[in-house]
Amino acid sequence: MELNGYRIMWLFVFFDLPTDTKKDRKNAQHFRKNLLKDGFTMMQFSVYVRHCASGESADVHEKRINKLLPPLGKVSILRITDKQFGNILNFWGKFEVPKEPPPQQLELF
Repeated sequence: MELNGYRIMWLFVFFDLPTDTKKDRKNAQHFRKNLLKDGFTMMQFSVYVRHCASGESADVHEKRINKLLPPLGKVSILRITDKQFGNILNFWGKFEVPKEPPPQQLELF
């Protein structure tokens, strides 16, 4: 199977979770830890991103997120292609930050 920038996907998870009570804070922490366990990396405090080799792989991770949803708060999932991800501009203050290279793909024959 040929890899291309339109088949490879990136999943973004955006969330705004309550932290008013000890239980809310525990639920939010549990959600973030599970995203990390599933291969997501923190882009910003409430924005996590994950590289997926295909749309099918992205489907699997979306289903996992659905099972991890905390009882309160807002969670959004955005799926974009690798080509679209390549157009992101990242800034730290007024300075542009270079993009991180995508993960290496392992091909088995």
